[in-house]
Amino acid sequence: MSELTIWTLDWVPDGPRGFVRDVRLRWACEEAGLPYQVRTVPFDGRETNHLARQPFGQVPYLDDGAVKLFESGAALLHLARKSEALMPRDPAGEAETLQWTIAALNSMEMVTVPWWFLNVCGDPDNGLTGWMTQRLDHLETVLADREWLAAGRFTVADLLMADVLRVPKIRAFGDRPASEAYVARITARPAFHKAQADQLRLFEAADAERPGAA
Repeated sequence: MSELTIWTLDWVPDGPRGFVRDVRLRWACEEAGLPYQVRTVPFDGRETNHLARQPFGQVPYLDDGAVKLFESGAALLHLARKSEALMPRDPAGEAETLQWTIAALNSMEMVTVPWWFLNVCGDPDNGLTGWMTQRLDHLETVLADREWLAAGRFTVADLLMADVLRVPKIRAFGDRPASEAYVARITARPAFHKAQADQLRLFEAADAERPGAA
């Protein structure tokens, strides 16, 4: 049995399928060739049923023997330290990868997630729209001049940034050809397709066990 264990929910509704953030950890392991297993906690009662492992009642969290991590960004950086496929070992390349990984979380996702939430709750012209537009425009300028964010090659920073940008409402927001080409290129990688397909299969298999299932 693999020591690396990725924890996620045992089921989610159709909407978030393919986007639950355990896909980030699965994808990283697939890119790096790291063996792993997936275990689950119940969707019902998820706000409180695993607080001992994840103090905010979220998924994913990662168990690597003595190392146990919540927050997908922290888990991704831990996995990146295990494999040069995810992060180069030279100081400059490693620093640049770390910089853009944090940027995906702090400069992009901290804006895009609240904007998306307000949008789906019926406030498409919410006060975050201008802020998100500015961030996406700045990133478009960066991506117009480079294929990868860091170190001149694919890294965990690309994995995370593409996952942030691929959310449908965000991806369709504005005309940003360099960003669209970037997301399409990164998510065309076989490791992503396997990670996402495995997640979808897990949730689809759980449908039959739900109350009221035919």
